[in-house]
Amino acid sequence: MFFNKELSEHYPKTEIDAFFFRLVKEKLDFEVMDVFMKEDFVIPEKTVLFFNTILKGLKKEEPIQYLLGATEFYSLPFKVNKNVLIPRPETEELVTWVLDEIKDSTKNNIILDIGTGSGCIPISIKKNSTNSTVFSMDVSADALLVAKENAELNKTEIQFILQDVLAIDELPQHFDIIVSNPPYVRELEKKEIQNNVLNNEPHLALFVEDNNPLIFYSKIADLAKKNLTDNGVLFFEINQYLGKETTEMLHEKGFTNVILKKDLFGNDRMIKAFL
Repeated sequence: MFFNKELSEHYPKTEIDAFFFRLVKEKLDFEVMDVFMKEDFVIPEKTVLFFNTILKGLKKEEPIQYLLGATEFYSLPFKVNKNVLIPRPETEELVTWVLDEIKDSTKNNIILDIGTGSGCIPISIKKNSTNSTVFSMDVSADALLVAKENAELNKTEIQFILQDVLAIDELPQHFDIIVSNPPYVRELEKKEIQNNVLNNEPHLALFVEDNNPLIFYSKIADLAKKNLTDNGVLFFEINQYLGKETTEMLHEKGFTNVILKKDLFGNDRMIKAFL
């Protein structure tokens, strides 16, 4: 197959196949079986040009989500570009944890997501809950533009806040739930990051200094202490190597019932904490 020949030096066959079937679904609305059943199908010239453009990007190890300008998260469509991180499946588990927390609640829950990026967390929460008012904060105006587009795309009402969380001492109001997937990859861990991520996704949303890796967690925890309601809950996605340190930090700040949870890959990935 032409795709395998062109990309075999860059990716394993399983990944190449995934790229190909995603593209034919995107442009031709073909399912996997259609590819084999319609071998004599003539691909329109415009589609061939599109495939060749994508191939060039893939050869340069650009993420296919950026090349297509779209991805899926929590079974919802999201626009993405180089101003936002590509949503990860582990983060879907964090969303599920938040939704489980509020599913039996009879009140309207006021929720704040800090470091929103594409808006995948707040939009997925709002789309799947009938009892929530959702706010979303990010330091990047470019990221918020993407998040706002995604809110419109998914017909959800999110209240967006342009703000550097490290530059404030108090949040604008009280919240029942604060959730965050802030930057947490240490500089020393760059060697573990694949080139398609390292060379394309925004470092502002990825990396922290080695000597202060919990800078965002500590700040958000301080803000949560001031601005969570009674029985409020703080949710974090965390660095898999810093579960113990993050848990200890939250205990030191007075949080109780701090729960550390593994993701689908068996890594320490999420924390839920109560005041």
